[in-house]
Amino acid sequence: MNNQDIKNLRRRYLLWLYKTTKEAFDKYERKFTQIDIDKDLLSEIENQLLGAYLPHDKTALEKFINQYRQYISDKEKACLELKYRGKKINPEFIFLDFKLNAVEKLIVKELGRRGLERIRDLYEEEMSGRILRSTEH
Repeated sequence: MNNQDIKNLRRRYLLWLYKTTKEAFDKYERKFTQIDIDKDLLSEIENQLLGAYLPHDKTALEKFINQYRQYISDKEKACLELKYRGKKINPEFIFLDFKLNAVEKLIVKELGRRGLERIRDLYEEEMSGRILRSTEH
């Protein structure tokens, strides 16, 4: 095995470490960002609804809005239960946060800042691709 082979193996392992750690960490963080977006979306829908339909239409539409409000509430509750254990942050979340930071530092050490940016870009492309390829919903 030559030096380039070894460097490639190290790079791929760092890529794998980043991917697996980031996926686990995102499991916690994505729900909080989703809730923020869901709340903004609900606000936009409510604003559009106010002046757009006759009162008899609004009653039927409010059923869907109330269902969406409940969906957001349920998601927020589940999110808090995932990230917190009682009043303390879940130790796994703290560990993953530290681990992700450590992996990023190692990547910078081994591959430089541009290497880290490239890995972040690859991760984002992969996650976006998964969403676009998904047949759910």
